[in-house]
Amino acid sequence: MRVLNYLEFASQLERSGIGTATDQQRAALATTDVEVVTSPWPESAAAGAAGLLRGDGVVRDYDVAHCNLIGPGSLAVAGHAKRNDIPLVLHSHVTREDFAESFRGSTAVAPALGKYLKWFYSQADVVLCPSEYTKRTLESYPVDAPIRPISNGVDTEALDGFEDLRDEYRERYDLDGMTVFTVGNVFERKGLTTFCTLAQETDYDFAWFGPYDTGPHASKKVRYWVENAPENVTFTGWIDDIRGAFGAGDVYLFATKNENQGIAVLEAMACGKAVVLRDIPVFEEFYTHGHDCLKCSTDAEFRRALDLLARDPDLRRRLGENARETAAEHSLDRVGDRLVETYEDALSGRLEG
Repeated sequence: MRVLNYLEFASQLERSGIGTATDQQRAALATTDVEVVTSPWPESAAAGAAGLLRGDGVVRDYDVAHCNLIGPGSLAVAGHAKRNDIPLVLHSHVTREDFAESFRGSTAVAPALGKYLKWFYSQADVVLCPSEYTKRTLESYPVDAPIRPISNGVDTEALDGFEDLRDEYRERYDLDGMTVFTVGNVFERKGLTTFCTLAQETDYDFAWFGPYDTGPHASKKVRYWVENAPENVTFTGWIDDIRGAFGAGDVYLFATKNENQGIAVLEAMACGKAVVLRDIPVFEEFYTHGHDCLKCSTDAEFRRALDLLARDPDLRRRLGENARETAAEHSLDRVGDRLVETYEDALSGRLEG
C-alpha cells in the first residue's frame, strides 16, 4: 500500500504540534509495510497545487491520501482524491476552539473558521483526530464524515538522552531549585497568563521553552508578558534540542484552556516528570488526578499543587513513575497499527466512526 502523508507548510510548522504529530505518524508508519510519500507532486508545491486545482494529474501515484492541514495544498489534494476515487483521510489537528487565543485576531476569526472546517472535513472518507473530546467537538459542527480518534502518540526514542542535558540547560537559562516549565509555542490559550501569575505569587523558577512572536501577529497578552516577564520567568524562544527542556525542568505545568490532546504532556510524562494540568475535558480520557498528574481548575489550586510538589519529592517521583507508564500506552507502534487499519478500511469501504 502506498500512502500520501502530506503536510503543507512543513518547514514553517517544524516545531509546532501539527509538525510533531505528522513526524510521529511517519515514524510510526516506518515500522509497517506501508510505503509513504510526503508530497503529491514532483515540482514545487505552488505549481503542483495549481495543477491539481485545474484538474491536472499528478506524477506520484498513491492508494490513500492523508492530509494533515487545511490550507490550499490540502484542498487541492482533497479535490484530486475525490475526482479520482482515491480514499481521502483528513486529520483534524485544528478546530475553531483551539484556534482561538492563539494569534492576534484568531478569536474573532474562529467562528468563520468553524464553518470552513465543517465543509472541509466533511469531504473526507474518514476524519482522524487525537481524542474522543475532539471527535465530540467535530460532531457538534456537525462534520458529515466518519470520525476516528487516534492518539498522536509519543516518540520516546527522540527523547533519549534528555537527562544528560540537564546541567547545560539549567546553567544556560540560570535555573535553580524546583523548576516549573512548559514546552511549546507561547500562546494565551496555552495558559500564559496563569503561568506568569503563578510565577509572581511563588518563588520557583519558571521557564517556557518555545518560540514566541512579538510582531504584528502576536496577541496583546503574549506581547505584554514576554516584554514584562516576572523576574523568575524565562522565555527561552526557540531551542535547538527540545530534550534540553525536559532535562532542565522538574514540574511540567500546562494550564492550557483547550487542547485536542497535547503532545508535550506525553513527552513530559515519558521523561518521568511530575505533571500539573488544567482540569479540562480532553485530559479526562487520558490522565488520572493523583495517579499520573495533578489537575487544577483555579490559580489557587495550581499554586497549592506546586507547593505540595516542592515539599514532597517522593510525590514528584511517584507521579513521574506512573506518568511514564501512561506515556507507554501511546507508543508509536500502536499509532502505526491504528493508521494501517484505517487505510485498509478506507480502501475496502469499511469505514465507521
